Parts: sequence; C-alpha cells; structure tokens
Amino acid sequence: MELHSYLNFHALSLSSKQTPNKDPSHWTSIIRRHAKFNDDPAILTTYSQMEALNISPDSSALPVILKACSKLQAIETGKRVHSKIKNKKLIDDVRVRTALIDFYFKCGFVRDARHLFDEMADRDVVSWNTVINGYMGFCQYKEAISLFMKMRNENLKPTSVTFVALIVACGETLELRLGQEIHGHCLRNGLLDTNHHLGAALIGFYQRFDLSVCRTVFDLMIMRNVVCWNTMIKGYFDAGDYFEALHLFIQMLEEGVSFDDITILSGIQTCSELGSLDLGMQMHQLAIKFRLVKDSYIINTLLNMYGKNGSLESAYKLFECVPARDSALWNSMISSYFEFGFREEAWSMFNRMQSEGVEANENTVTVLLSMCTQSVNKLAFGKSLHAKVIRNRFDYSISIGNALLRLYAELNHIEDALKIFSELTDLDVISFNTIILALARGRLRSQAWNYFQQTLESEIKPNSHTIISILAACDDQSCLNVGRSLHGYMTKCGIEMNVELNTALTEMYMKCGDETTGRYLFDRCVKRDQISWNSLIASYMINDQPLEAILLFRQMISEIEPSSVTVISVLGFCTHVSCLPFGQSLHAYTLRREFFVDDSKMSLANALISMYARCGSMQNAEKIFKTMGKREIISWNALVSGYGLNGQVYDALRAFKQMLEDDIRPNGITFLSLLSCCSHSGMIDIGVQLFEAMTHDLNIAPTLFHYGCMVDLFGRAGCIDEAREIIDSMPFEPDASVWRALLTACRLHSEVNLAKFIFEKLVEIEPLNPGNYILLSNVYATAGLWSEVRDLRTLLKEKGLRKHPGISRIFVRSEVHCFLAEDQSHPRSAEIFATLNSLFFSLKDYGYIPDLSWVLHDGEDDNSS
Repeated sequence: MELHSYLNFHALSLSSKQTPNKDPSHWTSIIRRHAKFNDDPAILTTYSQMEALNISPDSSALPVILKACSKLQAIETGKRVHSKIKNKKLIDDVRVRTALIDFYFKCGFVRDARHLFDEMADRDVVSWNTVINGYMGFCQYKEAISLFMKMRNENLKPTSVTFVALIVACGETLELRLGQEIHGHCLRNGLLDTNHHLGAALIGFYQRFDLSVCRTVFDLMIMRNVVCWNTMIKGYFDAGDYFEALHLFIQMLEEGVSFDDITILSGIQTCSELGSLDLGMQMHQLAIKFRLVKDSYIINTLLNMYGKNGSLESAYKLFECVPARDSALWNSMISSYFEFGFREEAWSMFNRMQSEGVEANENTVTVLLSMCTQSVNKLAFGKSLHAKVIRNRFDYSISIGNALLRLYAELNHIEDALKIFSELTDLDVISFNTIILALARGRLRSQAWNYFQQTLESEIKPNSHTIISILAACDDQSCLNVGRSLHGYMTKCGIEMNVELNTALTEMYMKCGDETTGRYLFDRCVKRDQISWNSLIASYMINDQPLEAILLFRQMISEIEPSSVTVISVLGFCTHVSCLPFGQSLHAYTLRREFFVDDSKMSLANALISMYARCGSMQNAEKIFKTMGKREIISWNALVSGYGLNGQVYDALRAFKQMLEDDIRPNGITFLSLLSCCSHSGMIDIGVQLFEAMTHDLNIAPTLFHYGCMVDLFGRAGCIDEAREIIDSMPFEPDASVWRALLTACRLHSEVNLAKFIFEKLVEIEPLNPGNYILLSNVYATAGLWSEVRDLRTLLKEKGLRKHPGISRIFVRSEVHCFLAEDQSHPRSAEIFATLNSLFFSLKDYGYIPDLSWVLHDGEDDNSS
C-alpha cells in the first residue's frame, strides 16, 4: 500500500514539471516522503528543483535537507543552503541552526560548527547535545566534558543522549569520579530503567576500570537490549575471560534475547580463542539458521575460527562457497595455510588470488612478507614483494614497514633493514625493537646502542622486548657492566619482569661470565617455560660445562615436559662429546614420550643419526635412517658424514650414489663430507672427480672449507704443488685453516722452506695463536732441526703465548670424568696410571713398537722418547 502511494507520488512529482507548483508546503511534503524512505539523493534532487524554481524551503524542510547533505557529504550544497539563509530569520530558528551545526561537524568543519553554536541566542538541550556529540566524533573528549559543564551552568536539564555521550567521554579520558557521579544521577532519576543505550554506555565505561562492577551494573539493569549484552560479552572477551563470555552468550539465548551479527561475531571469536571447534561449528549453524552468513565479517571470522582450530578443510569449503570473495577473505585463507605450515598451498592461494583479479592490499603484503622468512628462496620472494609495494605505491605503513624490517633483519641484510627504517615516517616501539635486535645479532653493538638511545630520547617508551633486543648485544665478559646497567634501568622504569625478559637476562649473565647471577635469576623465576630451560641448558653447553647441562636437563624433566627442541639440543651435546650412553637414554626417552609423532620427528631423527654416527655406533644410525618414511637432504648428509667420521669411505660413496638415485640433490655440506672422506683415505682421483662434479655439473660454488679439503687431499698424498695450485686458484683469500692444512702436509713430507713461508702467512692472520708455532716446531723436529725448535720455543715464551692443554672426557654411569695431559688430580689417578702402564707393558710383550714420528713437540722439554 505504502509502495503504491510512493510510486503515485513520484508520478505526481513528474507531472508537476509540466505545471510547476510553487507552494513551499507542497515541496516540503515531497521532501518528507523521501525522508520516510531514507532516500537522501532524492531529497537533494528535490532541493535542486526548488532552487531552479526559486522556492525557499521552510524551517521544517531545511533540517531534512541538511541531514541529507551530511550523509552524502554534499558539502557545497550544504554551504549553499547556509549562505541563502544567513541573513534571514530562518538562521535563528533553533532546529535549523542545530541542523547546520550538525552538518558542519559531520563534514569536518569543527570551527564553523562551533562559531554557529557560540552565536546562538537561544540554545536548547538538542543544540548542546549536537555540539557535544560533534566533538566526540573528533575524539575531543575533554572539550565535550567542558561543554557539559557549561551546559549545566545554563540550567538546562541534560537528557539521556547527553549522558550517553558524557559517559563515553569519561571512559576515554579515564575520568572515573565524574563517570560515577553521572551513574549516580541516572540511578536517582530512574534513567537506567527507561533507556538501554545509557546502560550500554555505563557497561562500556566500567569495563575500562573494573569488570566486576561492570557486571553488577549489567545484572541490575531492568532494560537490557542486544547492545547491552554485546557490550558485556565483548568486555569478557577483551579481558581474556572466554568461558564467561560464552556463558553469557548461552544465558542470552536461554532468556530469549534476539541476537544480531555483532553477538554471533563475538561468539565465533570466543570459540576460536578457546580452541573449541565443536562450539565454533554450532555458532556456524546458528549463523545459518538466522541468515547471518551473508555478512562478510561473519564469514571471515568463521574462516579464521576454522583455520585457528586446524580445520583447514572446513575453512576451504566455506571459502569456496562464497561467490564474491574480497581481499580480506583471501588474506584469511592464505594466513590459515601459512600458520599450519602449508606454505605451498599458501603461495598457490596467493597466485590464484592474482589470477582471479583480486588486488592485494597492505594486509596481503604483510602476511606474504611473514611467509618469506620460511620459504626456500627467502630473499628472492622478499625482494619481489618489496618491489610490489613500490610498484603499487603502498605507503610504508607501520604494518608493511615493520614486516619489511623483520624480513631483512631475519635474513641478516642489515643495510636493507637500515634503509627501510630510515624511510619509515611512522615509527613505533616494534620498529625500534626489530632494528636493535638485527644490529645486536649482527654484532654491530655501537649502532644497536645508538638506536636504543634514540628510543630513550623519543616519545616511544621502551618495553620488555626493547630490553630483550639490546641485551642480545651483551654477549661476552666485556659487556657485563653494560648488562647490569640495563638490568637496573628496567627495574627503575618499572618494566615488568616477564618470563621472556628473565630468560634474556639469564642468558646475558651466563654469556658474560656471571654464572651465579644468571642461575639466581633462573631459580627465582616462578613461571619457567621450555624456552627458559632450553636457554640455560644451551648456555652451560656453550660454557663447556657438560655436567651442569645434564643435571639441569634431569631437573627439567622432573618439573616440565621438554620439547623436541630441548632433546635435539641435548643430543647435540652428546654428539659433541661422544657420550653414547646418555644419547641412548635420550633416545629411549623420546620413544617413551612419543616424540616421533609431531612435526619435529624428522629433525629429531636427524639429530639421533648424527649422535650415533659421531659416537661410533653406525649400526644404530643406519637403523634410524631406514625407519624414516621421508628423508631430506639433512638426513642423507648426517649418514654420509657419519660414514666418513668412522672411516667407512665406500659406505659413504654408496650412500651418495643411493641419494642421487632417490632424486635428492646434494648440497655443499654433502660434498664437504665426501671430500673429507677422500682426504683421510688417500683417494685423490675420486676426490677430484667429486670436486669437479660439484662445481661443473651441479653449479655449487665451493667455499673455503671445500678448498681446505682439496688442499688437505693433495697435501696428505704428497702432491704439494697441486695443493699450492688449489690455493692460488681460490677466488678469495685463504684463511688460517687452509694454510694449516698445507703446513701439516709440509711436516709429512719435510718441506721446510715452504713451511716457513706458510708460517709467516699464518702469523699475519692469527698472531696470537700458539698452535701455529707448535706446528712449525713439529716440522723442524721431523726434519731434525732442533736448534730451530729451541728458537721457536724461546719466541713463544717471549710473546707470552702458551698452548692450552687438550682435555678429554669419559662418561661412567652418567658421571663426567675430565682429564688433562699428565693430569693426576683425579681421585683414582693412581689406578688409572697403573692400568696404563700395565697395558703399555702388555703391548710391548706382544712386540708393539710405537711410531714416535707423530709425537707433537709442544712440551717444555723433549720427552718424546
């Protein structure tokens, strides 16, 4: 019926063009009809027709026209209305002037709006509410409160609209006392019993201070609409009390309150945070039942919920059901794949997004930049995305800028990171934390300190992550006092000592040699997580304290379940010191705890292969290798290296052949292990073939280590000239290890003159390494040049250089026993030396004659006989 009359009215309007009706009331009725149907364009069209006919709108039509101008941001039309009534009595009409003030506020002309308000002779409560809400729209909350105070002085009675705005302003400015006064006034005047918007505003206000008071206000409310329920549910959600948020949602359903899209959004997000897929699916069913699934925000939230709960199949099905997918939906799907390690699917989804013509936005680029750090060609992908940012003229927003910073920092491209940092206009604490950590890890301490100093001098307030970042620069004993100063600074500034910061401080003290303070901080920490334990265990290993590392690991498993990272770390220690019994115990522990069922099973298997191989148990290493369903290059390298370490050269070559047959492309580490095998077994021809295959067939650029192996290969076989040719052909300067390999060959083949030349090179590179002097001394001793040996020893004494004695360890019943050369400090040293003498005489009885040509002449006197 209404639609029919509406159409007839339009027909009347059209016919009026033929015989224009200049009665203002006629046009006012047309404008009101358009307003009834919220047809703002039609209102402004009608006004244009009135202008053409020189008909002035009356006081009842003008507010409607100005409201339409506000909604459509028709600034010129609104200003034209103002100029036409400026010198007329209409400008003094309260409703008209209030509408003009509202128009100017909503179009961003705050000064013009305030000027019109200040000139008003008669201001009613609606005018005051308009100007107060106008300032609220521009987040000028203190000005809004100030206006309320002036309004009260004019003896005007505020309405619920006034109080709603004022309560919001009190919340934003944290004016608890004033907010409580308003609350009291509303209670005394019974306003809460009749206005649910006021109740919702009060709930939002108290959420900023005390959630329990907020809940009391909610429970005492007589009128509670969906806005009140939504505000209360969101309050619990923001506070992290997801169970109470869900309980309130269920209570809402039980009381028969009709929920809206905001309610269902909060419910889905709550299920996502709780990790409850079943409840999330029920929320999805509710959204379908009440026809809310057409809302793009709800679809996106559902997709994120499925992705976060690991149901990627459900997420993908939902994604495919949406006919018109916006960039936000594509971003959510890409993020879901990426977060669960499906990187290929994530990149494929991005490529499909581009092929379907959906333009990537800033969020897409931010997600993809995060993915780059875990892709194979990290730098290439990152650079291409960076180029896309420049091509598409994306601004270096905080999100994109920080993502680019993080990418270059993680790839250790410090110069690129510094360039990005210098180009950012909006910097936040994350920007500074990222660049400081990148510089600290790159051992650029002074620059890291400069940027840290900038944070102290700027308005950006350092947080716990800033301290963690700068602590990474304190990594030796020279930084101990600086580290202590940082510890004092964070205490003085009241920076919270969370688990991450406690771990960083503990690690700093351990690295800087203050083990007592480091262990005190660790022991005092109540909420120690796996990272805390892993960090301290690793610190003991770095400080060469194996017994403490083992004891700490045992303490750890009595308090907390270690992760596969912990076990791999401790296995690395077993590998380093060849502790087979403890390694076997760890292997058994991983089997009992079912460590081989998670995503880290391959890394754990690789660590076990390396441990067994280095401990001489190739049979166990092979057994683990054969049980692996999927083998990566690291697995093959561990096996090949193991064979090489145990002198099983042909087994290493056979494994290499099998690796090629399985279409596994070898890398530089594979060839390094094979070349080392050939070097120690004297297989020159095979070594040369492998080196040529690596450089020519597979285009793998040899490193210093590869060249060092080739020098060692030729040197051991007596091919000194060929070894020299290898050094001369290197595309970069040889380091000390390469020259030492050749110097060792000189000893084997008594090349005294060449040894002198090499020694001079070594002294240039490592002037304080006593080992180089001892190597030359052994060359002289082998050649019988004893006077030169004595001269070298004298030179060593004059320079104050002394070779650190070698140390060996054995593990007996999980106890570590350490020995130095000629060490007699062990409590059972008498038994040990007696057993050694017994073995020596037994060997002598069997006719064994020791080869003294390999005795190192690094003692204070010649005891080689």
